Amino acid sequence: MAINKAMRAALKTIAYLNLNVDIKKSYKAERQFENISAKLRPVPPEFSIWDHSVRVGDHEVPVRVFLPKKGTSGGSSPRLLLFFHGGGWVLGSIDSYTKMCAHLAKAVSAIVVSVDYRLAPEHQFPAAADDCYAAARELFLGKSLLNIDPKNIIIMGDSAGGNLAAAVSLMARDRGEFLPPRQILLYPATASDHSENSPFESIRTNGYDYFLTSKRVQEMIELYKGSDADLHNPYFAPLEAKDLSGQPRTLIITAEYCPLRDEGEFYGKRLEEAGNEVQIYRMKDAFHAYMMLSPRFVHVKRTYELINNFLAAINTTGANGG
Repeated sequence: MAINKAMRAALKTIAYLNLNVDIKKSYKAERQFENISAKLRPVPPEFSIWDHSVRVGDHEVPVRVFLPKKGTSGGSSPRLLLFFHGGGWVLGSIDSYTKMCAHLAKAVSAIVVSVDYRLAPEHQFPAAADDCYAAARELFLGKSLLNIDPKNIIIMGDSAGGNLAAAVSLMARDRGEFLPPRQILLYPATASDHSENSPFESIRTNGYDYFLTSKRVQEMIELYKGSDADLHNPYFAPLEAKDLSGQPRTLIITAEYCPLRDEGEFYGKRLEEAGNEVQIYRMKDAFHAYMMLSPRFVHVKRTYELINNFLAAINTTGANGG
């Protein structure tokens, strides 16, 4: 379904506002608006939701667990999605993503654990990646959170959360403590340069009129990084990794009108070249962050179908387009 005129006008208006707003000055107000909006959105009643925390050094990372009351898939050991939210490492929270995570849990018949990692600029890189890794470590090593068979744990994230999911997979391989068997990256940020000098054409073609602007991504990168050296760190920008071998089976879904489209797809191709099993799907006529829309939206429905097929498949390989 193509973007209709009303939607296109709305996306262009939001993009125009973003082009004229400095996120470095507005992020606190934007967070407040997100939190107020989250409280006004009711949570679907068919879920048991409870909050937990994971200890990381001198602080605790809140996590929210979504348990569908009608049960989950995965036989005696249920399926679990460890979810890292988007928001450019600066915005987003388990509250603003509660409704999406509840719908996700229902759509894929799984437990969903959403991680409220620390945000920049108060907590710059590698704080968010460290928090997400700590939550994954607790799950995979069977600590205090949930007793789930590691083979049924999938890590997942959208946008900046997709970046963090990819980073956690790289960290897990490098540290040797555990390795997620599968990862799902939705329109992920994988590069560190989103300026006009970017090698990815979608930064220029989709960076001005479709909700998320390349300017806003670049400003968030500036808030997230602790130093210029971070720009070359693979845990900051996964495309900086020289070695992408030993990674989980991966599903990457990009959006046609998203500035991050090309870097997400290129990351998938590099994973594949390194010997990993990868599926890449471009959601036609979709824009960045479309998964925050109603589950009735055609692109959201299609994404749930792709995720369910990916989770059900055992030996599927290759890349898909569409």
